[in-house]
Amino acid sequence: MGKNMSLLVVVAAIALAMGGCTVMGSTYTKKVNEADNNARELAALQQKYETLSAENSAVKARVVGLTTDLVKTTGERNKVVTDNKALESENARLKQDLAALRKAQEENVQKVSKTYEDLLVKMKGEIAKGQMTISELKGKLTVNMVDAVLFDSGKAEVKAGGQAILQKIVSILKDVKDKSIRIEGHTDNVPIIGMLAKKYPTNRELSAARALNVTRYLQEQGIDPAHLSAIAYGEYKPVAGNDTPEGKAKNRRIEIILVPKE
Repeated sequence: MGKNMSLLVVVAAIALAMGGCTVMGSTYTKKVNEADNNARELAALQQKYETLSAENSAVKARVVGLTTDLVKTTGERNKVVTDNKALESENARLKQDLAALRKAQEENVQKVSKTYEDLLVKMKGEIAKGQMTISELKGKLTVNMVDAVLFDSGKAEVKAGGQAILQKIVSILKDVKDKSIRIEGHTDNVPIIGMLAKKYPTNRELSAARALNVTRYLQEQGIDPAHLSAIAYGEYKPVAGNDTPEGKAKNRRIEIILVPKE
C-alpha cells in the first residue's frame, strides 16, 4: 500500500510537468507570431513613412517652385502696373502738349489770317491793278509783286513808286513779331547780256541784288533785321512757262513770305 502511493505521487508529478511544458510552448509560439506580425507591420509602416516623406519633399519642392513663380509673376505684374502708370502719365502729357500745340497753331492761323486780311485791305488798289497777289496757305503768307512795280528794267535799286508800295506793306508787317520775313528774288530765263552782264553776270546775281535791296529798305523802315532774310533763286523757281511774254512777266518777281520762326 505504501509503495502504491509513492508510485501515484511520481506519476502525478510527471503529468504536471508535462502539462506545464505544453502551456509554455504554446505561449512562446504565440509571442513569436505576434513579433513577426509586428515586424511586418513596422516594415510596412516604415515603407509608408518613406513614401510619404518622399511625397512631402516633392510637395515642398513644388511649393518652393510655385512660390518662386508667384514672386516672379508678382514682380512682372508690378512692373506692368508701373509701366502702365508711366504710359498713362506720358499719354496725359502728350495730350496736354498736343492741345497746347493745336491752340498755338490756331492762334498762329488767326494771326496770319488777320495779317492777310489787313494786307488785302491795305493793298486792294495794287491787287486790283494786277501789280501783286497775296495768298495764305497753312500758316504761310506770301506777297507776290511783279518786278516792274519795284524796279526799272535791268535795275536792282527800288524805285520811288516801289518804295511807296513797300511802305504800305511795312505798316502791316511791323506789328508781326512771331514770324520770319523772307524776301525771295526771282527772274525769267532770258540771259543777261551787254554792259549789264558786267554787273550781274547771271540772273542769280540780279535776283540777289534785288532781294537784298528790298530787305535793306524794309529794315530802314523799321522791320527788325533779325526777322529778315534774303534768298536769290534767279530763274530756277518759275511760277509760269518762259515761252510767252506773259509767263516771263510772272516769273520776274519779288516774294515777301511770312513763315514761322525756327
